[in-house]
Amino acid sequence: MASQKEKNWLRWYELDNAAKIVPSTAHGSNTRVFRISCELKEKVDGQLLQQALDEVITEFPFFNCVLKKGLFWYYLEEINIKPIVYEDNKPACISIYFPGRKNLLYRVNYFGKRINLEMFHVLADGTGAFMFFKNLIAEYLVLAHDLERVEIKEDISSVEEKNDDAFKQFYERQKGLKQLKQMSSVKAYQLKGEKDENLLPHMVEGTVSSKKMVEIAHKYNTTVGILCVAIYIGACIDKMSVKEKTRPVVVSVPVNLRQFFPSDTARNFFGVINVKYYAKDYDGTLDSIINKVKASFEEQLRPENVANTMNSYGALEHNIAIKVMPLFLKDIGIHFFDSMAKSGVTTSISNLGQIKMPQELCQYIDKFSAFMTAPSQQICISSFGDKMVFGEVSPYKTHQIMLNFFRRLTSMDVEVEVSTNDYDEEEVTK
Repeated sequence: MASQKEKNWLRWYELDNAAKIVPSTAHGSNTRVFRISCELKEKVDGQLLQQALDEVITEFPFFNCVLKKGLFWYYLEEINIKPIVYEDNKPACISIYFPGRKNLLYRVNYFGKRINLEMFHVLADGTGAFMFFKNLIAEYLVLAHDLERVEIKEDISSVEEKNDDAFKQFYERQKGLKQLKQMSSVKAYQLKGEKDENLLPHMVEGTVSSKKMVEIAHKYNTTVGILCVAIYIGACIDKMSVKEKTRPVVVSVPVNLRQFFPSDTARNFFGVINVKYYAKDYDGTLDSIINKVKASFEEQLRPENVANTMNSYGALEHNIAIKVMPLFLKDIGIHFFDSMAKSGVTTSISNLGQIKMPQELCQYIDKFSAFMTAPSQQICISSFGDKMVFGEVSPYKTHQIMLNFFRRLTSMDVEVEVSTNDYDEEEVTK
């Protein structure tokens, strides 16, 4: 009879709906790897971080998997490999998945006061990864300061609940792909610039006051998320030529589906809305952008529309013709349609919201930040206490739109602290 360890090693998982397209679209600078970081107020002890990881990963066995190719789909298989913490010495968000190689799809490293988790998007979305990461940070601080064990209040789910495929759980069959056929794609304004010769990710991190951003959002009678999308659209308009203004700025916004469906999964469970804005509608005021963005959010985030969109994603994988198509043909098709979809999007802005930690641990933490690779650009927003961080990653050597974004914030009396792997802070903030 096989031992329990051997049984666990043989356990496998289907990819969730959102993860199914990830391996086929991980090319060049778009490694489909994201990084979430926690900056402490003290230097990190690598040995204690390893102890913390060894303890916490037992609650997230789904993460200890390798990606394999099946006849019709990729799948994940648990493997008995111990994750090893190391001091950060590689470019951020470089590839984790290598076809045919048996390696874990996440890494934990540290440098100075920072602890980083990098993960291939097949395992989880930002919300799911933060479930794991917050437990890791909590365990590390408990060990580092000899504290009593603390509970992450938002994470009281069982191992089985964390492993759930929520897309499958809440999918309701629809007639064909009607909803997908109704989704139109336009040629959006595209970012331009000189790309890194090796397509390495270039990062910018801007830190502002959360309280100040909330204050400004209230002034415009809107939310911080809508405010940030509107300011970004304005930053694009500042850069666009007369010819480019004939195309809309389209911002793709991931939506955490756990807000609409009762799920504690640590796997992917998100949808996407696309916010479209034409420069001809801009009258020079931020209100003229906010009003359009707000209306787009309200329409697309109506519960019935969210459900319809999620079900239409599911309809793809439940379609018989697609099910029986060999994987190599799916790879070709997914890559083609992904390229078409990207031409209809300018950028993506992901708002991870306020990161909450047990009160007794907050005194040791300075801030959290997040970064996600993309073929062009993606911005991740995360907040902790009074620090809101904008993390931007792109293969471009310059960051003109983000500079415009920060300049717009500065013009609204928001102080911006900028760090980057490209420039001196003094040059960035000119």
